Amino acid sequence: MTAVPASSPKRHVRKLKSDRVFDVVLYAVAIFSVIIALYPMYFIVIASISDPNLVASGEILFYPRGVTFVGYQRLFEMHNLWTGYGNTILYTALGTIIMLVVNIPVAYALSRRDLVGRGWLTLFFIFPMFFGGGLIPTFIIINNTFHMLDTLWVMVLPFSVISYYIVVARTFFNTSIPGELWDAAQIDGCGNLRYFFTIVLPLSKAILAVIALWAAVGHWNSYFNALIYLRSAEKYPLQLVMRNILINNEMAASALTGSAAAELNRQANLIKYGAIVVSSLPIMCMYPFVQKYFNQGVMIGALKG
Repeated sequence: MTAVPASSPKRHVRKLKSDRVFDVVLYAVAIFSVIIALYPMYFIVIASISDPNLVASGEILFYPRGVTFVGYQRLFEMHNLWTGYGNTILYTALGTIIMLVVNIPVAYALSRRDLVGRGWLTLFFIFPMFFGGGLIPTFIIINNTFHMLDTLWVMVLPFSVISYYIVVARTFFNTSIPGELWDAAQIDGCGNLRYFFTIVLPLSKAILAVIALWAAVGHWNSYFNALIYLRSAEKYPLQLVMRNILINNEMAASALTGSAAAELNRQANLIKYGAIVVSSLPIMCMYPFVQKYFNQGVMIGALKG
């Protein structure tokens, strides 16, 4: 019988004193950075359920005081809030899908070295990153040429081509999809479309997740396009509904005097902080599920090559 060698004991490498000091400093800086990043969000949450007078006087720092849920109660009583939520979810889902369908194939095509006119086409897509037509010509084209004013499609179609997304995705395809795969696929009789859908896309989950996250966050936070191109209140996204709620509360408070104005201002402040929490929560909940793809896609797509 062959003797099984005993497993060698683990070797513990002793760190130098300077290395231990460096580790302590590194962890301290990391913890401090995390606190700086997370504290504003934590403050918004505790301010949304605290007495607005204590918040305004700077007495709310680490825990809520004078706990009240009036702000959230007022928000949830507003029916246009839920309409805006539904519109934003629709715009975000549809807009993200359209952005992926439009930008990813373009980026892959520009990554192919056998594409005729590849340099000129790349310049064509990069040029709008630095020069644009302006708001007024864009409005005229959307209104008079495409007749999209005050429609669902004005929120998802006219601004679906993002040059930055194309550049990042093209870099990913150049550096992460070996050219030998295409040669092997050709030998097996695979065409361009089949190769793209069955080989390239499954290997590109990282960059797809990154582009989808960027697009979703952009659509979720967008209100300027709705402010310019939408006229019907029932089509407003969540961010524009929130903006109108805050403006209406401030105008109503300015028209009153005495205790009534003070109470309305108090509720307006609670609504303001509550609106930030309500509008940010879905994106914050989505981010952990795509974080690993986000980090991988950004590192591969932006730094290699």
